[in-house]
Amino acid sequence: MIYVWIVLVIIVLWLILAYNGLVRTRNRAQEAFSDIDVQLKRRYDLIPNLVESVKGYASHEKTVFENVTKARTTAMQATGPAKADAENALSGTLKSLFAVAENYPDLKANQNFLSLQNELTDTEDKIQAARRFYNGMVRDLNIKIQTFPTNIFANMFGFTKMDFFGNDLSDAEKQPVQVKF
Repeated sequence: MIYVWIVLVIIVLWLILAYNGLVRTRNRAQEAFSDIDVQLKRRYDLIPNLVESVKGYASHEKTVFENVTKARTTAMQATGPAKADAENALSGTLKSLFAVAENYPDLKANQNFLSLQNELTDTEDKIQAARRFYNGMVRDLNIKIQTFPTNIFANMFGFTKMDFFGNDLSDAEKQPVQVKF
């Protein structure tokens, strides 16, 4: 009889630890996604200043400015899996903005522009780090949800797999934004 109680206590302790581990990992993944949002907000705030800096030198490049603004708005409004696609589209339009800036030597020497360029480079690095951390947390959660015997427990309590950030990118989209001048 005592052995039955010991086994029951061990099972209950395991269930508690498994549940708490799932909750902890899910919350870390959600926090990591929030960290990505913080860095993306920082990028969103830099882009209008960058566009204004380039506009002063390249006012006839109206289409580029409109595309960057449209991509920024789309990325800010995107949620869920579409967020990664919108962010990649924004990165692509930023590449075209920097390509325009290449044609203006005075712009490349402008201190305000150089400062914004450095800020954006730093922000892109932070976004990349936040994405890696998020994807690591999602990987850990998905492994816990899919492995036996935790998968049975996870299904009982409604834990579901999370999507990786930027899971379906083309090779061109996987390249970082080039901000060299």
